[in-house]
Amino acid sequence: MPKETAVYTHGHHESVLRSHRWRTAANSAAYLIGALRPGQALLDVGCGPGTITADIAALVAPGRVTAVDRSPDVLDRAAEAAAERGVDNVEFAVADVHALDFPDDSFDVVHAHQVLQHVGDPVQALREMRRVCRPGGVVAARDSDYAAMAWYPEAPGMREWQELYGRVARANGGEPDAGRRLLSWARQAGFTDVTPTAAAWCFATPDDRAWWSGLWADRTTASDYAKQAVDGGHASAGRLTAVSEAWRAWGEEPDAWFMVPHGEVLCRA
Repeated sequence: MPKETAVYTHGHHESVLRSHRWRTAANSAAYLIGALRPGQALLDVGCGPGTITADIAALVAPGRVTAVDRSPDVLDRAAEAAAERGVDNVEFAVADVHALDFPDDSFDVVHAHQVLQHVGDPVQALREMRRVCRPGGVVAARDSDYAAMAWYPEAPGMREWQELYGRVARANGGEPDAGRRLLSWARQAGFTDVTPTAAAWCFATPDDRAWWSGLWADRTTASDYAKQAVDGGHASAGRLTAVSEAWRAWGEEPDAWFMVPHGEVLCRA
């Protein structure tokens, strides 16, 4: 496939949106919050169901937020979420981060959460984010790193899940270990003032690990990712069922613990 073209590995199955709706500015964009000010114009790239977007919009109000995604359906969900919370300073549009339909120097802040791992050309995406950011503004990106994810105990099938996900994501044109590459990609995109950081999600309480294991168990057999794994010859339906069961078994362990590490970059335009 062309470098700019990539298939979104997760899709928008309920098990995926269950995870995405959990995200907030506090648990997913803390590294950016200190750079936000009332009155800023902000572009949220790959906004998904819009929970982070709504939080950010409240922080920059009365500034305006433009939230974009490639999926019109998920933008409808994001608009509904904003309306339910009474957030009225957000507008939504379909867009491709490789070729943003905005003039140069349009925004004070350009933000992308868990986006660059799924695009065909993350450096070009960052160049576009830089182009539409005003001089002195901030381009912010945060992505997880699948190869660095860690868990306990080592339940049978969990390592197979990690390896399988990596194969499917790369076959789709993405890079599942994006977190460790963000600094390099930002440099390649022309940024010279970059602050790299790292943070992690941790799922270890009974409720958290039941939620996390349950959504991955469902995603492994019912989402677009499951179809791509089978259609691409990466796994049989039977193997996916076994991996799904491994997730559920891990989630029932009394001392189960899971860490999702993220790379982060704050880039001055």
